Amino acid sequence: MQPLLRLFLCGLVLGAATTTATAAPQRLDSELGALEVATLAEGLAYPWGLAFLPDGERMLVTERPGRLRVVGLDGSVSAPLGGVPEVFAQGQGGLLDVRLSPSFDQDRLVYLSYAEAGEGGRAGTAVGRGRLAEDLATLEDFQVILRQEPKLSSGFHFGSRLVFDRQGDLFVTLGDNHQNAAAQDLDKLQGKLVRIHADGGIPEDNPFVDRQGARPEIYSYGHRNAQGAALNPWSGELWLNEHGPRGGDEVNRIQAGANYGWPLATHGIDYSGERIPQAKGKTVEGTEPALHVWERSPAVSGMAFYDAERFPAWQRNLFVGALAQQQLIRLQLDGERVVGEERLALNQRIRDVRLGPDGYLYLLTGAGDGRLLRVGLQQD
Repeated sequence: MQPLLRLFLCGLVLGAATTTATAAPQRLDSELGALEVATLAEGLAYPWGLAFLPDGERMLVTERPGRLRVVGLDGSVSAPLGGVPEVFAQGQGGLLDVRLSPSFDQDRLVYLSYAEAGEGGRAGTAVGRGRLAEDLATLEDFQVILRQEPKLSSGFHFGSRLVFDRQGDLFVTLGDNHQNAAAQDLDKLQGKLVRIHADGGIPEDNPFVDRQGARPEIYSYGHRNAQGAALNPWSGELWLNEHGPRGGDEVNRIQAGANYGWPLATHGIDYSGERIPQAKGKTVEGTEPALHVWERSPAVSGMAFYDAERFPAWQRNLFVGALAQQQLIRLQLDGERVVGEERLALNQRIRDVRLGPDGYLYLLTGAGDGRLLRVGLQQD
């Protein structure tokens, strides 16, 4: 084998650093002014989640095949960090979300969610944390603090977003593993939103702590596959979005102990075109109706509330990524109601949406040649 070819193949196997993008920003029309979309980095392998480091100039970015990188606003991309757990990188599985500890300045803890292999070829979502080394090259002393048991997935519906609440407890969205009925079973973690302490302990005020036969981690249930979640900065409540089966994607405002209906109630249909066997209608007594529904599925993903000062026109808006329809969706809010919607066609599968410390939106595109995008309104 020729030396240059050998080096090229080794780079593919080891996950060589990606290239810096230099293209001029793209400009798009929007209802609130001209939109500017800049590509900061490209060549990422199915990037899934990002978290800004305290300097505001660098972020941690997960790649679904199992790599964690440091990406800079200047387009620099590090080699993969060490200390990342082995992941089940099949189907929709792999390395998923990333969050910094609320006290990162003191403890340097980084939280990861990922698909973890089990017995019989099955897998489930796991969450763990490790200490980011000062040189940003490795996660030290990584420990698992949550496992989705039993493991029921053959490669589908893992969730999973991580969000800390104002008390420092951790919300984790867990997919139903493509096992519809399990989302209603309180003895399983499939199709659930769970809340745990930062060390994996159980908050005493979780709604099912004292119910026999129920998992105490559960905060709400009846979810299908929530891949977007964010804390409402004005109310402190958690909102999440989740995929419907074929249509019926939802935004939900979370209440402790509530049942969000899947698979008893849905606006979608089975992929065969038939009605979901368990579904009794779009709303069912004892379940919470969705705050916002898309009858035709955009395939919703990461989302972020906008409360920064840089772009006043975006205040009180919620931004949601769309995979299938390759859009950034802007939802206009009036209190707790969605009163308007705009589709911003980016023509790329949007996997994650985060509000940066500089007031711009940062997006990851979910592809084998994934990109980091910066989005803002053009200013004079």
